[in-house]
Amino acid sequence: MLKMRAEPYDFEFDPKKTALVMIDFQRDFVYPGGFGESLGNDTSLLLAALPAAEEVLKACRDSGIFVIHTREGHRADLSDLPRAKYERGNPSIHIGDEGPMGRLLVRGSHGHDIVEEVYPIEGEPVVDKPGKGAFYATDMDTILKMKGIEKLIFCGVTTEVCVQTSVREANDRGYDACVISDAVASYFPEFQRVALEMIKAQGGIFGWVSDSTAFLQALGKPAMAGAQA
Repeated sequence: MLKMRAEPYDFEFDPKKTALVMIDFQRDFVYPGGFGESLGNDTSLLLAALPAAEEVLKACRDSGIFVIHTREGHRADLSDLPRAKYERGNPSIHIGDEGPMGRLLVRGSHGHDIVEEVYPIEGEPVVDKPGKGAFYATDMDTILKMKGIEKLIFCGVTTEVCVQTSVREANDRGYDACVISDAVASYFPEFQRVALEMIKAQGGIFGWVSDSTAFLQALGKPAMAGAQA
């Protein structure tokens, strides 16, 4: 059993029963020209989470920790896209419309896929989800249970939407979850801060919050260059 410095208290985990969950590191969210930018967001704020996420991903691969990725998106015929979601936000272009990287948030389009920096390798499942949460209308829970997973480490975007929704879903299903604060990001700095505070509040009501340095140290890996211990 390993122990990681975290809030509200240390997070203990057995690497053999732990999974790294990489939430929605998709071009549509983190690169200009995608769905995130169509809503008026500054995508550079999400790119800031990639260096830490890369280090965490590499450390998990080196340590044999199970890795699973998610992508939010819809069928080509949009049969799984609710009208309310299609219309919400009054975007300049809608889900399913053509953008600079193909149809926005449509499975199979260039923008829907995961960025190269943290792209899945063989043996790392990709869960395609039609909503915000990783467990809604997916086989995420089945995959984790078949692997004997009890603890989850979260990286991804955005902190207050898909990451926090997935953490809440995991909590209700009996998993312990720890969010790596510098490997998650929001388009809104204040939302980033508050979302992390909500997760660790009341003795960890939804989970724990730590950072990449603490996680790497727990695995016996060197911290990122320039990172603060």
